Amino acid sequence: MIFVERGDPHHPQATALLKASHALMQSLFPPEDNYYLDIDQLVAPHIRFFVARQGPDIVGTGALALKADYAEIKSMFVDEAARGTGAADALMRALEDEARAENAPILKLETGNVLHAAHKLYRRHGFTDCGVFGDYVAAKSSIFMEKPLT
Repeated sequence: MIFVERGDPHHPQATALLKASHALMQSLFPPEDNYYLDIDQLVAPHIRFFVARQGPDIVGTGALALKADYAEIKSMFVDEAARGTGAADALMRALEDEARAENAPILKLETGNVLHAAHKLYRRHGFTDCGVFGDYVAAKSSIFMEKPLT
């Protein structure tokens, strides 16, 4: 069974997953197209960090950045061994619930163009393509998506 809760990115298991995610992004995309937050940035006051647990093990992470007029999904990652268990869906529900609790009118995200499993996840949760937002710049390797919450 998957359980999602607020977590600490400095927990050793969460840190290991974040480092694995960062390494994957670095292997797939040029440095200027990597927009992940460093582990220390994930404890900022406007960030809500979540972990997905399977028993005692952290098998996934996700973060929500609260902005002035939207919320943004950051740092979604599920351990390869836990993919297909529902961990990503559970994290998505927790992030959306948190965005709603914070009265965000819309949920946005940026993802890599070759992360096809992520695209399927986001579309399954009601996200559609949108234009560049925030501090991002248009890049061939980026896809931008959003989901209205109101």
